[in-house]
Amino acid sequence: MAKIELKDLTKRADNYSQWYNDLVIKADLAEQSAVRGCMVIKPYGYAIWEKMQRELDNRFKETGHVNAYFPLLIPKSFLSREADHVEGFAKECAVVTHHRLKNSPDGKGVIVDPEARLEEELIIRPTSETIIWNTYKNWITSYRDLPILCNQWANVMRWEMRTRMFLRTAEFLWQEGHTAHATREEAVEEAEKMLHVYADCAEKCMAVPVVKGVKTANERFAGAIDTYTIEAMMQDGKALQSGTSHFLGQNFAKAFDVKFINKNNEQEYVWATSWGVSTRLMGALIMTHSDDNGLVLPPKLAPIQVVIIPIYKNEEQLNAINAKVEPMLTKLKAMGVSVKYDNADNKRPGFKFADYELKGVPVRLVLGARDIENGTIEVMRRDTLEKHSASIENIEEYVVNLLDEIQNNIYTKALNHREEMTYEVDTWEDFKEKIEQGGFILAHWDGTTETEVKIKEETKATIRCIPLDGDKTPGKCIYTGKPSAQRVIFAKNY
Repeated sequence: MAKIELKDLTKRADNYSQWYNDLVIKADLAEQSAVRGCMVIKPYGYAIWEKMQRELDNRFKETGHVNAYFPLLIPKSFLSREADHVEGFAKECAVVTHHRLKNSPDGKGVIVDPEARLEEELIIRPTSETIIWNTYKNWITSYRDLPILCNQWANVMRWEMRTRMFLRTAEFLWQEGHTAHATREEAVEEAEKMLHVYADCAEKCMAVPVVKGVKTANERFAGAIDTYTIEAMMQDGKALQSGTSHFLGQNFAKAFDVKFINKNNEQEYVWATSWGVSTRLMGALIMTHSDDNGLVLPPKLAPIQVVIIPIYKNEEQLNAINAKVEPMLTKLKAMGVSVKYDNADNKRPGFKFADYELKGVPVRLVLGARDIENGTIEVMRRDTLEKHSASIENIEEYVVNLLDEIQNNIYTKALNHREEMTYEVDTWEDFKEKIEQGGFILAHWDGTTETEVKIKEETKATIRCIPLDGDKTPGKCIYTGKPSAQRVIFAKNY
């Protein structure tokens, strides 16, 4: 019965949203917490996030960035200094008003001490531009102090009412880079560079193909001059914004009076960027690759890349298998493969097969007494669910090559899916029809926020980005018929 229960996932075709929720819980990635809108990331889910973190962190350091940590609490007055920024985040802020509790007079628990009201309320950070730029003011006086290339790994709070684990939660984990530069050109180059770092990590580690582009004025980050984005397509054809990088110009430097003496001995405001990805990437990972049997993980991010399961009837057979597996484990670990040998006797092999399939372990090796006699081992790859026999001799090299093949295969599959669901559309009627089917719609737009809002109101589709590498041929807007500089990507999104 356990096996049936494990597999009892909602089918994607029946209810994609429910399938996703089921999978997050059944694959032991996360669960709802006692605090509304917040989640508990379970050890298996956190192990995947740690691997992503490591891949990203290495890339940040290779590009000259260093990690620091800034306060969780931000004085309320800081937020009001940059008008667009406060307007963008005001409705999502959690506010700390008091600094003490006391016993309730009726003896029933604790109450907020009315005497302990803070002189100035503090905001739990929704993002850290304000507190960081207030800090940078003390660090920067001359061009010799620049650039500053800081990143922090942190949690943030944005009060969300409609939540979904990993995709939209009130508290989430992320990294936020905040850099300060002497020239506009340097800052723009930094914002673009980080976009390419995100895209590289998404495609090479997560096996998620992404489109790089620029957000429209209506969709850009609050307080930014330009927002660059990577957009991924999920299996249901919806878009997921998977990382953003912002050119902030001098907006925050002006708000916090951060000036420096340039090479010409003149005072000017510092130029800024910020960039971030969050635990939302977990959602992208699940919804790009997984199937009706559970998770499908790219080998580069799988906490367990290979699991070995013994099949035996008695202790003698188990001892023989253990002896065969021991050198295999040593060799695979030496080759950098994370491998688990599950010879626990408290679960049946069938349960183990279903469980590791559900958890998306890329390669499963099964070894029984007959296999040892024949000098073979059963290999199953999670991405295609194909089973075959391979020689035990040099199985380690075989597995390492197979992991590379699986990594490439799931990327290619996701890329083909995106290409099949990307359409060029030239009329409003076609647009309305296609957008209901899901996918990326390449269409002309007249460049105005007014038209963008009307399209969203009528179809729920948003402009995901103006692609950096897109077709630059001018045309006519699908909605107004006015001139358009190039095609943009429309889609429904998470």
